[in-house]
Amino acid sequence: MSRTAGRVTRRRFLIGAAGAGAIGAAAAVGLPRLLGDDRPVALVYRGPATCAGCAESVARLLESAPTPLRPVYCGPDEEVDVTPESLAGATLYAQPGGGTLDPAWRRVRGYAPHLREWVASGGTYLGFCLGAYLAGADPGYNLFPGRVRQYIGTDEATVDDTEDTVVEVTWRDERRHLFFQDGAVFRVPGDDWGAIGATVLARYPNDTVAAVVSPYGSGRVGLVGPHPEADESWYSGPGLVNPDGIRYDLGHDLVASALQR
Repeated sequence: MSRTAGRVTRRRFLIGAAGAGAIGAAAAVGLPRLLGDDRPVALVYRGPATCAGCAESVARLLESAPTPLRPVYCGPDEEVDVTPESLAGATLYAQPGGGTLDPAWRRVRGYAPHLREWVASGGTYLGFCLGAYLAGADPGYNLFPGRVRQYIGTDEATVDDTEDTVVEVTWRDERRHLFFQDGAVFRVPGDDWGAIGATVLARYPNDTVAAVVSPYGSGRVGLVGPHPEADESWYSGPGLVNPDGIRYDLGHDLVASALQR
């Protein structure tokens, strides 16, 4: 299979007022609370296994949720890395979209045992596009009990290449559109999601699963193939028009569903 998961080609994002200074201000070990900021902490990976702007888009989505979280960037070049200590102070860990799967896995595989133990103990993993592929097992963190594969390789897929585009999904029985670039589908034997206690949030037009929340030990894993975190700058390329407008309610639903216990 092609290993081009989540390779988004245009990157003209602005970090904004809640960007690197405010969000990234955390100590190298542990996550001290910012003065007067009682929001739960969400670690957002930012490093060589993602693309420029992807982490910032996820951070803005988390900050704008009805129950907002405080994003803290983490990674090998950030003040905070992904360690048992930093995870212990977090409610959620987010893995954004990015480059190709195999190179990304080589860069983050050292985090796998920490993430598995933390999620199993009650943490929440959120994976967008490449981050969803990385939740799988071949290769990946092995947080998802089924298989993670390319949507473009499924029967009757409405997208057949890895270019930036807009894809239609049915999200909780409502037809919607999202930015898409070689995103994932999620499969379990017999499409029996109830057997593993999972909740399917969205399906592509060919009825394959586009977004799902599943348990892992005492924790939860929220995965999405398209990009509900995409802002208007993601749609700046030729022909990239979202007929629904730029809305974040689907991303907020994914976050809330993953955090629900």
